[in-house]
Amino acid sequence: MKMSLLGAAAVLMASTAAYAADVYQPQPEPIYSAPEVQVSEASGWYLRGDVGYAINKMRGAEYFQGDNSNMVDFETAKLKNSFTLGVGVGYQVNNYLRGDLTFDHMFKSDFKGSTVGSCGFPLEPCTSSDVSSMRAYTLMANAYVDIGTYGMITPYVGGGIGGSYVKWDKLRNTACQDDGGGCDDEFSHGGAGKWRFAYQLMAGATINVTCNWKADVGYRFRHTLAGDMFGYAASGGPGYDKGFYTHEVRAGARYVFDDCSQPIAYDPPPEPIVYK
Repeated sequence: MKMSLLGAAAVLMASTAAYAADVYQPQPEPIYSAPEVQVSEASGWYLRGDVGYAINKMRGAEYFQGDNSNMVDFETAKLKNSFTLGVGVGYQVNNYLRGDLTFDHMFKSDFKGSTVGSCGFPLEPCTSSDVSSMRAYTLMANAYVDIGTYGMITPYVGGGIGGSYVKWDKLRNTACQDDGGGCDDEFSHGGAGKWRFAYQLMAGATINVTCNWKADVGYRFRHTLAGDMFGYAASGGPGYDKGFYTHEVRAGARYVFDDCSQPIAYDPPPEPIVYK
């Protein structure tokens, strides 16, 4: 009897183990490892174009007066504001450094000044009103540091050195007696044009519109050194300006070649799950 019970128990346990072996056991979720992707830095050639509004501040002007061998300062010397237009070509070295060569045209900026002396007969104290205008053409080599990209915006700072060809129109002056007694005839002095050294500092932000197109807004300070202003006429001249500062607000765009060809991170397809 005992042998029968033991045999029945053994058969029951064997059948239970066989049933448990047939129960579905879920497989663990597969773990995918994406291959390493080397992130390439931004680089390549670009073209740029900019427009700006320049606030000009003249540092002063001086001239030879009559037989006086010493230079005499203008009493007043002011340049009006003007617009600018620029183009350039550059190269993005990496994500943080780029450089370009630019050519800028400053449109006509009117000049108004005054000098003091003697005029009329007999000679009386008088003040001369002097008017002219100036244009400038500037070539610059620039370097920029892109500070970092935050969303679509990349702030930057930069600087450049080069030269400006400053072209003055003829200077017209009319001297009038201070007591209102009358004015001399108008005299004209031929305007001068010459290349001179200039440097500039910039700060702004690049807006990544697409992979090729980037908008650029910023501020630029430029110092153009002193140079010839006008020639000799009627016992006066030649004259020289002492240089001028330009504070400029600018907006423009850059087209970057091949910037859309950056590698895209590999996204592997899911592997099929095999059930056993």
